[in-house]
Formats: sequence, structure tokens, C-alpha cells
Amino acid sequence: MRAVDVIADRVRGAGPGELPDRLCAVAVELLPVTGASVSLAANGMPVQLSASDEQAAHVGEIQVTLGDGPCRHAVRLGAPVLAADLTDGRDPDRWPVFAQQATAAGVQAVYSIPLGNDAVCVGTLDLYRDTPHELSTRELRTAQLVAGMITVALTALPHAEDGGPGGEEQWLGGLATDHDEVYQAIGMIMAQLGVGEDEALARLRAHAFAHSRTALEVAHAVVSHRQRFDRD
Repeated sequence: MRAVDVIADRVRGAGPGELPDRLCAVAVELLPVTGASVSLAANGMPVQLSASDEQAAHVGEIQVTLGDGPCRHAVRLGAPVLAADLTDGRDPDRWPVFAQQATAAGVQAVYSIPLGNDAVCVGTLDLYRDTPHELSTRELRTAQLVAGMITVALTALPHAEDGGPGGEEQWLGGLATDHDEVYQAIGMIMAQLGVGEDEALARLRAHAFAHSRTALEVAHAVVSHRQRFDRD
């Protein structure tokens, strides 16, 4: 069965909000990868929308925490960034900390495919593999086909101005509710330290890195008043 037919079969009957999860699963089915996640580019911090499994979600959060990795480069370039071997050669030199943490989590190759068009990149489809591997031209085309379907799904999600029963929902229909805590935590850190948003985000990431936690975990601790940031 052709890739396009497999995609059509797997997403049949799904609403726009369900498609990122289903398409992550399709990517793992169609490609020589062990996991997949979808992240939206938002205010300097990717927002993870979905993941095929816990490992994929964790490696996606590593990129969020570090503010570095293939997905950030794919967003900036608006082009695929293919890290075929995080254990040796050029790729670990490009992202040494990310490569160390990703391989410790069992991922040795990452392929980040931008979501959007030539004018704007709204996020990435990130594909993960537990051994090094160079994607073939055909495999890359399949990954881009899945990414294109995800882009269509994201643009079809409700906007607040759409009206109707869902008119009050913001874009993404609540898919990224976990990351609402991150932005709430950034606001709390800004108030606690008297700093701007960029500095608060940097402090959050630095604390997460220093304590081997994800940015999302630290944000939850801040919002629940179990973690406070004090002026030095």
C-alpha cells in the first residue's frame, strides 16, 4: 500500500485535534523510526503537542529544556534537519549537550521536519531512532508527506474568532494545556526576580538543566508553589 493510502486509512474519521497523535503513530509505522513527536514553535519555546510514546515525549522535552537541538534549527532554517548519528561525527559536535542527553535516553538519530510552507514555519515533526541511520530520499519524502498532513490539521483547528459552540477556544483547541503551566511559571519567575520574560525563561531552563529535570517539570513545581526563584 502506498504511503498516502496508509495515511488516509489511519486518519479516516479523525477530527483536527486528533490528527497529530494519529500522524505520529503513522510516521512510526511508515518510517524506520522508533518514535515521533509534534511541536509548535511559540515565543522562543517549542510547545509539544503530541508524541507517539514516553521516550519520544521525553526527548522532545529535552529540546524544549535546552533550547537547542535539531527541531530548533529546523524552525530557524525552514528546512529538514537530519541528525543521522548522535553518537559520532558531525552531529554530536553540533549539539553536544542534546546529543549526550538524547543518547542517554536511548535515541541515536533525530530527524526534524518543518511544519508550514516556504513563508512560515509553525513547528516541527520530530522523528527518533534508536540506532544511527541516514534517511533515504524516499523516506524523507514520506516524512515530509506526514508533516504536510500535520500542517493541514493544525491550520484547521478552531480559532477564537470562528464563532459557534467552540468559538471561545483558542487556536489548538487546548492541545497544549501542559505548556500553559510553563508560561504561567515564567510569569511567576518574572515577578519573583524582577526580570523580563527572556531572563525568566533562561532561569527556568538553567534550573531544569542543573537539576536533570525538564522545563515542564520545573514549571509545574513553580506553579504549585513547591519551587521559588530568589534573587541572587
